[in-house]
Amino acid sequence: MKVRHSLPFVLLLGTIFGSSLVVSRFSVGQYDPRTYIALRLTIAAVLHLVAYLFTARRLPRGRSLWIHAAVLGIIGSAMPMTAVISSLQYQSSGVTSLLMTLNPVVTLILAQIFLQDESMTWGKSFGVMVAFSGAILLFVQGETGLAGFTQADWRGYMWSGAGVVASASGSIYARRFLRHGDSFDVASIRMFSASLVMVAVAWSTVGFDLSRVDIRGVGALVYASVLGTFVAFLLSFYIIKRFGATASSQTSYVMPVASTVLGSLLLGEQVTANMLAGMALIFSGLALLNWRDVQRMVQAQWRMRASANRG
Repeated sequence: MKVRHSLPFVLLLGTIFGSSLVVSRFSVGQYDPRTYIALRLTIAAVLHLVAYLFTARRLPRGRSLWIHAAVLGIIGSAMPMTAVISSLQYQSSGVTSLLMTLNPVVTLILAQIFLQDESMTWGKSFGVMVAFSGAILLFVQGETGLAGFTQADWRGYMWSGAGVVASASGSIYARRFLRHGDSFDVASIRMFSASLVMVAVAWSTVGFDLSRVDIRGVGALVYASVLGTFVAFLLSFYIIKRFGATASSQTSYVMPVASTVLGSLLLGEQVTANMLAGMALIFSGLALLNWRDVQRMVQAQWRMRASANRG
């Protein structure tokens, strides 16, 4: 029952993530990536603060929580978001989202090194190789997802890879030092820290030149900040609490599909055979990594159908 009931929320969250990436690719034509991320994180941080002011929640006081969550904000938010948005200068939102889908694969590899709490079976090892082969296919074929570009710019793949590693490192850090922290408190401190760091970085490097920004650019920033960052976190928090972490992880399959389709419709991005082949390989690798969860979901579906037939 949970599988069926969680599906609308998973589809919604994956679509929000995917559409935010499309909106962000539009935004890089009007903002420097550092300025864009600084503003986006600041708006989201203010919304977190407003949530504390108008709810029964109180700002956490634990020193250890503030330190570790602040570090997580740098590793798991500021760095990967800057890298991902920077990659959109060189490739489509569809290609970037496909590469970002490797996040759980890299997280699994890093967990073997730093946590050693999750065994690497032969099946998972094969899943890792299959998923990476999808990314390699995209790179070797020079896929950008953009019309007029016959060869990929290595900087797009480099930024995407850096974003994946940073995001996965943030996940490992959170599992090691913030396993028992309140999710909302951790996310809020993380947002405060990331916004402060990115404001300082943007101010000291490129400044806040908004001369190229029009009303569409403002709308894109607001959408990415409110829906793509703040609301997306609340929805993810709700899915995990009600349906479990497995259901939340299924957004990895929805996000690249949403960004690829929306990028094609709204920005004229290309959907090529290479992208579809890369997507198939990456999705297959993820399915192998989560084979037990997939089996449980299929079994749950069969039980629901059997119960309905008996009724």
